[in-house]
Amino acid sequence: MATQTLPPDRLSRELREGRSPDLTRRRWAIGLSYAGLAIGAIVGAYQTGMIRRLPDIAPGDLFDAEKVDASDYAYRRLQTPDAFMMIITYGITAALAAAGGKERAEQNPALPVALAGKAAYDLVTCLRLAREEWQENQALCSWCQVATLLSAGTLALALPEARKAAAALSA
Repeated sequence: MATQTLPPDRLSRELREGRSPDLTRRRWAIGLSYAGLAIGAIVGAYQTGMIRRLPDIAPGDLFDAEKVDASDYAYRRLQTPDAFMMIITYGITAALAAAGGKERAEQNPALPVALAGKAAYDLVTCLRLAREEWQENQALCSWCQVATLLSAGTLALALPEARKAAAALSA
């Protein structure tokens, strides 16, 4: 199946003005990714000393965002606080949700499949990191666990269009 590249004016119009269940789900996926970006920005502000406190957004003894996000666990990858990796990954997910026109499942099926794959990767990564958080700190970052829920929601939103794209690829 050949992919169809839309002229920029048509792509702009479809993304801004188009209406379809797939576009609605994509817009929600972008919004969830933006929420993940915001979480990364808040945690990153704490991890770099821009803010001094990081209160938990969920009650309970399981959560201690300050302990987790200041621990060795949060700084061991690429000599960078891990929140900045979160910002990058949610930005990529948002870009995949935004890419392509209204009928991208048929016109460029790789895009919805890539979004679903990226959302699945995000969810698995969040779950793996939650396990690491707990093993190393005996606590979870409540902000990060909200991000896990956002990733699960994005995957659920991406699957219907990915199924449609897979059908187009096999036709």
